[in-house]
Amino acid sequence: MCTRAVYVGANGLVITGRSMDWAEDMHSNAWVFPRGMERDGASGPNTIRWTSRYGSLVFSAYDIGSADGMNEKGLVMNGLYLAESDYGPADERPTISVLAFGQYVLDMFATVEEAVAALRGDEIRIVAPKLPNGRETTVHMSLSDVSGDSAIFEFLDGRLTVHHGRQYRVMTNSPRYEEQLAIAAYWGRINPLEFLPGSFNAADRFARVSYMIDAIPKAEDARIISATPNHTYENQAAASVLSVMRSVGVPLGVTHPDKPNLASSLWRTVHDHTRLVTFFDSATTPNAFWVPLADLDFSEGAPVKKLTIAGGRVYAGNAASAFEPAEPFAFLQG
Repeated sequence: MCTRAVYVGANGLVITGRSMDWAEDMHSNAWVFPRGMERDGASGPNTIRWTSRYGSLVFSAYDIGSADGMNEKGLVMNGLYLAESDYGPADERPTISVLAFGQYVLDMFATVEEAVAALRGDEIRIVAPKLPNGRETTVHMSLSDVSGDSAIFEFLDGRLTVHHGRQYRVMTNSPRYEEQLAIAAYWGRINPLEFLPGSFNAADRFARVSYMIDAIPKAEDARIISATPNHTYENQAAASVLSVMRSVGVPLGVTHPDKPNLASSLWRTVHDHTRLVTFFDSATTPNAFWVPLADLDFSEGAPVKKLTIAGGRVYAGNAASAFEPAEPFAFLQG
């Protein structure tokens, strides 16, 4: 159970926030992947192969897949759980593991429009290996970019469905997206200052975030909230987006005997497309930190780098200098 929202402010400012809700520690870490990496889709003899066009900063799930991230062109990818996902039976199409699919998008495309044009034909078949805990990898994916464009990718009844447009700014989990839009249309007729649905279920979070992401100020605030020798960051709107994502979080340890998909909020990211800065906020550490992409080396031949977050590591401020060279994780084979 996760939540994602795109904020569009004054002067073309675009920020995407998301929460990662999961029932156990995902041992997430942050990774810097440079341009020019040779990759494959980790999905057997018919797997696709590619060379990354763009570098990216990503956050892993179990260090077997890319769950969230932004590339150097400001394209953001968020993977969220969707129980209704159905990738269909095997066929003759080339394949890719669902745990590599988001990374493929970040590696190969600069904008949402480019990604939609290349993928809408459903010419790549998704393979979905089970996670180490035995759970199915049933997910849907959202994309957003520096222009404010947005797209939702869902695999339903064995085929790809795409919702593409600037209006698709909020995404949670079940039910499938077209049904979420219908629920949101109902709540759009209710005065949000008098009543908003307050439960942890996905439809209620969809309604609350849809209101709050538009309610926070759109004017740019010039107060400096981050200053380093290499980078000055002057966007208070990112803090507002983070506050929205925190407001729909599920407290650590909250469960329900009749709701097996109810999960705690483990961490949140806020991606500033305009200034190319990513914030990371963990529910289990006292500090948020940020990483300006300008302080990372994405050049071809540069080393892959890792920022270890798993295990309770604590960072504050600009954490770009704390990344260390590392072997890239391997996508879970499907």
